[in-house]
Amino acid sequence: MSQRIVITGASSGIGAALAWEYAGRGYDIGLCARRAENMEVLCTELHARYPSQQFIYETLDVNNLESVAPVLKTLAARLGSIDVLIANAGVTGVRRTGNGKLDIDVGIIQTNLLGAIATIDAAVAIFREQDRGHLVGISSFSAFRGIPGSAAYSASKAALSNYLEAVRTELHKKNIQVTTIHPGFIKTDLADNMERFPFVIEAPKAARLMAEAIRKRKKEATVPAWPWNLLRILMKKMPDSVVAKMF
Repeated sequence: MSQRIVITGASSGIGAALAWEYAGRGYDIGLCARRAENMEVLCTELHARYPSQQFIYETLDVNNLESVAPVLKTLAARLGSIDVLIANAGVTGVRRTGNGKLDIDVGIIQTNLLGAIATIDAAVAIFREQDRGHLVGISSFSAFRGIPGSAAYSASKAALSNYLEAVRTELHKKNIQVTTIHPGFIKTDLADNMERFPFVIEAPKAARLMAEAIRKRKKEATVPAWPWNLLRILMKKMPDSVVAKMF
């Protein structure tokens, strides 16, 4: 029987790259995101390449917190069950503190943290009912050190990593795995001018590395491991002036 995976934020970027990666691994896939037209095109392309597999989608805006659980339950019912759920939906945002545009930070926290928490809560409920499952949360390397100009984004990802750690501890006696992924710089359509940052990788490569970490049921993984595992340690010790120049 095919494995079944659900990916949020799947209409583009890392989410779409993960869909292609898991299609190549033989999974039946449920996609959800805000842009239905993108998912319809993606499902059509996936089915053309892999006609024996199932590719479905449901429209979902994770900011509409009350809609998250019903949509994920619908996908679970349509697929038959969910083996893996990747909470990937998120947004980036740049704002210098004190410029008065607080709505930018509020939107980032709403999507990246509250929307992710709603997704995680709904997924765990499904997995408890199934008595099995693998929950994956897409955090960020910025969870390790706040990035100037992206304070709200960094805070949202640090909080998400902490939340996932707590959930993993809660579920340690259950047949439910929890993996936290901390990507470095990934080139997607979410962020402009990524080429100016160091160690950037393309989304398909990132998806492949993420899928391997998930297959190995790692508690957490930094993608790519090099150089971010080293920078994870070094950045905590760097003076503020050095980090400010880096970003």
